[in-house]
This record gives sequence, C-alpha cells and structure tokens, in this order.
Amino acid sequence: MRLLLSFAALFLSIIFLQLGTGGVAPLDALSGVALGFSKAEIGLLGSAHFFGFFIGCWWAPRLVGTVGHSRAFAAFTAAGTIGIIAHMMMVDPVAWAALRTLSGLCVAGCYTVIEAWLQDRATNEVRGRAMGLYRIVDTLGSLGAQLVIGVLAPAAYFSYNLLAILCCAALLPVTVSRAEQPAMPPAPRLRPGLAWARSPLASMGVVVSGITTAAFRMVGPIYGIEVGLSADRIALFLAAFVIGGAVVQLPVGWLADRFDRRHVLIGTSVAAAATCALTVAVSGLGTVAVFAAAAAFGAATLPVYSISTAHAHDFAESSERVELSAALMFLYAVGAIASPLLASALIEAYGPSAMFAFIALAHVALVAFGLVRMRARPAPADRTPYVYTPRTSFLIGRLLRRPRGGDR
Repeated sequence: MRLLLSFAALFLSIIFLQLGTGGVAPLDALSGVALGFSKAEIGLLGSAHFFGFFIGCWWAPRLVGTVGHSRAFAAFTAAGTIGIIAHMMMVDPVAWAALRTLSGLCVAGCYTVIEAWLQDRATNEVRGRAMGLYRIVDTLGSLGAQLVIGVLAPAAYFSYNLLAILCCAALLPVTVSRAEQPAMPPAPRLRPGLAWARSPLASMGVVVSGITTAAFRMVGPIYGIEVGLSADRIALFLAAFVIGGAVVQLPVGWLADRFDRRHVLIGTSVAAAATCALTVAVSGLGTVAVFAAAAAFGAATLPVYSISTAHAHDFAESSERVELSAALMFLYAVGAIASPLLASALIEAYGPSAMFAFIALAHVALVAFGLVRMRARPAPADRTPYVYTPRTSFLIGRLLRRPRGGDR
C-alpha cells in the first residue's frame, strides 16, 4: 500500500491519459464511418497517430532535459487535448490526421515523463513490484478506454469534449505533486541496426507485432461495423482483445523462460494465423462468438512483442539494453505506422476479412523466418527473464532491467 501511495500521482495520470487518448482511435473510426470518410481515410488516422508517437518518443527526452518534467508533461498533454477537442471544428480526414499526430505525440511524450519519474523513484528493492503495478494500471486504463466508447455518440461534440477533459485531467496529479522532480536520464541513441545485429528474428517479430496491434486497434472498429456490431458492441469487441492479451502474459512468460523462445514465438504466430481464420469464420455466428474470437486473437498476438524483445536481449550486453529497447520500439513503430492505412485499404477493396488475411500473412512470414533462423544459430545458453514489455516510450528499457548471468 505504501508503494501504491508513493506512485499514486503518476498512476492516476496514466489512467486519465489512457481514458482520454486511448478512446480517440475507436471513436475516430466510428465517427469517420458516420461522416462518410473512406476506409483508407480512416486508416490514415491510425497511421498518423503512430507517426506522432514516433516523433514524441524521439523528442520528449530532449524537451524534458530543457524545461523539466512537469512543464514537458503539461506541453504534451496540451497537445493531446488540442488534438482531441479540435476534431469537430474541422471535419476533414486530412485535418483529423494532423490532429491524430498530436495525440500520438501526447502519448509518447507523457509516457516518457512518467517512466523517467518511475525510473528515478523505483529502487532495486521495489522495482519489480512498481513495474507490476505500472502494467496493471496501464492495462486497466486501456481497457477502460475501449469500454467508454460504448456510451459515446460518434461525430458528436460532447464525445470529443469528454475525451479531451479526461486527457486534460491527466495534468492535475503530476503538476500538483509535491514530489521533487528527478534528473532526466540521457536519451538513448536510436540505432535500429542494433536490433537486427543482435537478433533478426526479434526484429521481424516486433515489426509484425506493430502491424498486428495497430491494424486491429485502429481499423478493428471498421471490421466490427462490417460484420454487424453496434457501437456499444464494438467497444466490447476491442475490450475482449485487450483482456485476452492480458490473461495469457503469465503463462506465455512461463513458457518463454523454460523453452526455446523461438519455439514459443513460432507457436504464438501459428496461433495468431489460426485465430485470424477463426475470427473470420465465426463473424456470422453471433456476438458472443465474435467476442470470443477477439479474445483468442488478443491472446495469440499481444505476447509477440514481449517474446521478441526477450529473445533480442538474450544476445545483448548489459550496456546495450536501453538502446536495444529503443531500437526495437522504433521497428515496432515502423510496422504500426504503415499497417492501419494498408489494412483499411484492403478492407475497402476486398471486404472485412481482408484485414485478418493481411495479419495472418504477416504471421506466416514470421513463422517461415523463424524456422530459417533456427537453423542459423543455436539458442543462447544464458538467457534474460521474460518481461511483459509495454510499448510506451524509448525510456522503457531503463525500467525493464533484464539480469542475465554476469549482469546479476
């Protein structure tokens, strides 16, 4: 309880931030349909979000080092609030894409500030418990963001104003906190080639994870509408995906720590391709079947990023871990930026099942690449522990310390 109270301001800001910014993607998709946007235009909004996210990851450490944590957090939150509240003032897909860039910038920047603060205050004795609470709070906030969409009308001033209020409320806990602001850790150098040098398979895994997660979370509402779900059911559809992924993290982590991670990664990708087929097959069998398929899809796909990062860290030196985490997140963002636009274009051209065909094809390619890589070199004898890795900021590597052999 003392640990929870010591981080209460940061965790409360995370919840408000998730409720505000996490609800924008599904609300934009539903509003775009109501306003007559094309599916490709709706996909552009998701791609713009991840473009802003990448800019925020790169810029945030530099801004914090210049103006301090609280001021930087206020600046990023203001950008996110503007990006949300201005939607109904400029009903145009290109304008909305620019606004979604601001929301992506907000998410990356605010998480950079929060994780730098956590890094400073979490001692080695409480780091594991602090990260566990952090992941729980973040997951609950994400789940709440999906559920709140069920009660908001698409393309309505009230809906966007409410999300903007929630985003703006994230300012209060951090800015009024009496805790001393920490010194900003140096920003990691961004070296995408480091990830490929340490593990080509892990690099491919995080790209496929970005393709999968971004396509489903940003374009999934279009699929839901196409298969007959109402707005409130689409919120539950997205929530089932999050719940499915959260539930399996512990058993998947147990498997990844006890068996060759490449086998586990290939197995999850096979399961991902299978659940893509399952989701399409049950789309006409009723709401419960669609929700169950979404949960199975989340269970198969959400652990891919964490398995891939654990496998990459197995081959890294302790001095490379922060830069490796940043490189892997960069590759995730590459997949996430391109995926929503391509997935929405495929739905428009070939129907709703095309999105899952696209995702399944990405995982089949990952399986094939994994089989090739297994013949290229053996599994490492000394491994890092599996850690559920949030895709939040380039600084997450400083919080997720992965001891291994001589690193202990």
